[in-house]
Amino acid sequence: MTRTTTVRIAMNGVTGRMGYRQHLLRSILALRDQGGLDLGDGTVLWPEPVLLGRREHALREIAERHGLEHVSTDLDAVLADPDVDIYFDSQVTAAREEAIRKAIAAGKHVYTEKPTATGLDGALALARLAREKGVRHGVVQDKLFLPGLLKLKRLVDGGFFGRILSVRGEFGYWVFEGDWQQAQRPSWNYRAEDGGGIVVDMFPHWEYVLHELFGRVTSVQALTATHVPRRWDEHGKPYTATADDAAYGIFELDGGAVAQINSSWAVRVHRDELVEFQVDGTEGSAVAGLRDCRVQHRSATPKPVWNPDLPATERFRDQWQRVPDNGEFDNGFKAQWELFLRHVYADAPYRWDLLAGARGVQLAELGRRSAAEGRRLAVPEIAL
Repeated sequence: MTRTTTVRIAMNGVTGRMGYRQHLLRSILALRDQGGLDLGDGTVLWPEPVLLGRREHALREIAERHGLEHVSTDLDAVLADPDVDIYFDSQVTAAREEAIRKAIAAGKHVYTEKPTATGLDGALALARLAREKGVRHGVVQDKLFLPGLLKLKRLVDGGFFGRILSVRGEFGYWVFEGDWQQAQRPSWNYRAEDGGGIVVDMFPHWEYVLHELFGRVTSVQALTATHVPRRWDEHGKPYTATADDAAYGIFELDGGAVAQINSSWAVRVHRDELVEFQVDGTEGSAVAGLRDCRVQHRSATPKPVWNPDLPATERFRDQWQRVPDNGEFDNGFKAQWELFLRHVYADAPYRWDLLAGARGVQLAELGRRSAAEGRRLAVPEIAL
């Protein structure tokens, strides 16, 4: 006999692009559309979101659009509600640490976007508080669940590469300044005083991608830039961009591989996907994006010869083989939500916790320091 258990989730920040589209619409509401999450023991979890934020009118508009009941602008009142089981945070970075502290103190399980705090000390403090309080906690590490990276991990686990030599990543796109076309990202992303900057935003992603697929990051050397110094905000007013909008990073990995990753909101895309990683090893290479992955094995590697006096007759992209899907891939954010809910309610294993989130904050912090000091910095292991 199936029994349905309602899970109330306080969702803070659903008026933002990521919080609404990926977490509410494509994860929590998608779970409701499929009839809830079946735990496999006769229990079906029914997520009931409580929309939380500062703009009540925007929250109510979302609630009405999707037939939801619960809306609040009072964080403390929501956390005091014994019927709320989980606190989720996708609000602006600068407000996240204090809100998570309150949620942990209230005994709520915590699931959060990254970075989890504005500095390593704060991120570690959250992980310690959650452990001491005994609440379950998780950090969104969505790129691990992208089809392209799942295929890439399949190759790594299968030994396709032999000894991995290097990883090269390209991420970014042109974010409009906001004067003649509306920007695709909120203006606070470009103000350091509001917690903005591409290092803070993207280095936590690169930490978990590198850590999970290739090895722990042991050193970082970064160069940052603010390529577009003047932008226009959501109200059409010009402002000075004080945060970095591009970062060029070199990361040494445990085991000897070297990763180079360029991140930029001031680059026009000339590649198949918005993010691509090329992995080169002694036995083969692969290029993975959001969805696709292509490989070239050692036995099928051509022998190009450098001759600048003659036009190239080879179509290099045609010399790679596409990795098959071999399965169906759900939305990555939804897949991780399901894992976290199983962790909380079925005691399933889950390793992407606040300590993992702190490693991302650490790499961003050291990346910014490396750029400021112009030198390579070691990335020490952290523990609670």
